Amino acid sequence: MSKYKPEGDLVTKPPALHPDPSKTLIGQHGIRLVPTTKDHFHGLFASVCGPENDDLWTYMPSGPHRTVEAFSATLTARMEDDEWLLYTIFPTSSFIPSQVSSSQIIAAVKAPTSAIAPMPLGIICLINFSPANLSIEIGHVLYAKSLQRTPASTEATYMLLRYAFEELGYARVVWKANSWNVPSRRAAVRLGFVEEGTFRKHLVVKGVRRDSVWFSCIDDEWFLQGRGSVKAGLEGWLEKSNFDEKGIQIRKLEDIRNSLTEGGQA
Repeated sequence: MSKYKPEGDLVTKPPALHPDPSKTLIGQHGIRLVPTTKDHFHGLFASVCGPENDDLWTYMPSGPHRTVEAFSATLTARMEDDEWLLYTIFPTSSFIPSQVSSSQIIAAVKAPTSAIAPMPLGIICLINFSPANLSIEIGHVLYAKSLQRTPASTEATYMLLRYAFEELGYARVVWKANSWNVPSRRAAVRLGFVEEGTFRKHLVVKGVRRDSVWFSCIDDEWFLQGRGSVKAGLEGWLEKSNFDEKGIQIRKLEDIRNSLTEGGQA
């Protein structure tokens, strides 16, 4: 009889599920994540394209796009990829934009349902599904400036982490960043992802070499009880009591995560 036995921890979990392309995720800080359709393209173009938004595209694999046709073609190609699910981020009536001067967004949010649709706030995606390996990635994060540095911007990632771990059954969620993209790398660490290392000369993007820094959050860290729990830290930070009337945080996410007790309280 063969004595062969693979080394490593035995995996008893069944394969994870594919994300549901019809499921809308609803947050508590004024956003909904709606699977992207072609009806969203023009609104998204207005939110994240144009010369005033060129800086949003510095580390994206495409863009900046000067026409809605070029932008739509890029999104359509992503939507046709079986390992991508794009979510359009829409505001609800309770959304507080980071730029009060964003009158177009504020007006759209307050408009009656029967009038114009709310202006999209950006895109966030689940990509590179590998159900058999229990791994999935959050990527192609593209936030309008009105969404950046708001509680809702953090909640968008929280919603996908919770969905991946608690409803779809994944054990690992990946976050990758261009090595030059310091804001993305800082965001990953702040959110609770752990840096794993760098793929050197990983890709050629827009004619230039890209090194990719890999981060991950695993189920052990998500469901952990006490200090360091990614889930409890995010949920504690997202509590309405952690923000003043202007939506400014009272305690930092990292401080809350590191002060958790065994009961999950900060």
